Amino acid sequence: MGKNAGMAVPTSRIDISPTVEDLEIAAAHAVVTMMTTALRERRRCLIALSGGITPRGVYRRLGDLLASQSVDLSRTHFILTDERMVAPDDPESNYAMIQHELISRVHLPPLNIHRIKGELEAEAAAHDYERELQTLLPLFAGRCDMILLGIGDDGHTASLFPGTDILREQGKTALAVFVPRLGVWRVTLTLRVMNRARSVMFLVTGKRKAAIVRKILAEAKVNENIPATLVRPNEGTLTWMLDAESASQFLSEGSSQSAGTISDVAAQRRGAKDTTEGEKE
Repeated sequence: MGKNAGMAVPTSRIDISPTVEDLEIAAAHAVVTMMTTALRERRRCLIALSGGITPRGVYRRLGDLLASQSVDLSRTHFILTDERMVAPDDPESNYAMIQHELISRVHLPPLNIHRIKGELEAEAAAHDYERELQTLLPLFAGRCDMILLGIGDDGHTASLFPGTDILREQGKTALAVFVPRLGVWRVTLTLRVMNRARSVMFLVTGKRKAAIVRKILAEAKVNENIPATLVRPNEGTLTWMLDAESASQFLSEGSSQSAGTISDVAAQRRGAKDTTEGEKE
């Protein structure tokens, strides 16, 4: 347990949508609003994108929105939160999914998408990405405008897994990490980057995630055994976008007000529909 254990996390905004589809639409619109604000106020925008099933639908809708609106993508850059050690066209590649669902739908300059080179050895890929971020981040005052994250059943986010030394990393922006439970290497952004972001948004759906959502939001404490609780943007906002199923255990405890602001929860719960069970990050 690290030195932050037991400290309360910042107050979160919690948005609960009746269905997965509603969440995808709400999240896509939230990203566009953030992008518009960043471009207006700072004339450039930097977003970190995660992999997973829930973000996939958000990216598809975001791509369609951006294709139909006049957002200046020439001044918008995308980085990845993490990557598996696979080729960029491999079905398991986060980049491949993001390319298919989002990048291919918009007119984004190729130099504005900064991928992790999963075809390399993990240490080499991490070193390469660290060097690229050292050049890129200063252009944005060292901060991502938004980071989109998911969570796993064990509370991991990006490739920050329980029991890994990377959770205590203070200096690097990207590192290789071996995940014992999966027996694989990955490359991931570190908490240093996540906690400097202007905005962090967790995207979570499905009954499989209900228990971990309840644990994180109801207890509202930092816990290295649940790495998602270590994401605490120092001078930014933290938002949880949930569907009714992933929020079900949290709401059933009557603990909603302890964790932050919930938007129209009662109305949304009355309108909740069945959604796909067993979503993964």
